[in-house]
Amino acid sequence: QVQLVESGGGSVQAGGSLTLSCRGSGFTSGIKCMAWFRQAPGKEREGVANIYIGGRRTYYADSVKDRFIISQDNDKTTVYLQMTSLKPEDTATYYCAAGLPKSYAGVRYCPLTEPDFRRWGQGTQVTVSS
Repeated sequence: QVQLVESGGGSVQAGGSLTLSCRGSGFTSGIKCMAWFRQAPGKEREGVANIYIGGRRTYYADSVKDRFIISQDNDKTTVYLQMTSLKPEDTATYYCAAGLPKSYAGVRYCPLTEPDFRRWGQGTQVTVSS
């Protein structure tokens, strides 16, 4: 059974940095996508970034582009989210998710929408103060 465990959350001041980790286990061969989502109080969960396991293709939400970097370990079971230039609006609970790739015009890609991911971690809190 797929298990995802996040770590690395905390409190920082605006402009600071944090790195989140997501250690996965129990992956089946079909799981090729890992992603980070976040949910702020009173808001819907939103996709932040994803990575195609092994292929290293990445995708970022516009709100975090050029500030966050998603990467994977060589063993392909741990995914990181390096967050820099943090803003108060980045405050949220961050969730790691794993799922299957989708296909379009013969090209496989990783989505960044909540319904496409069935395996979730417990979440880690990130708080950015101004």
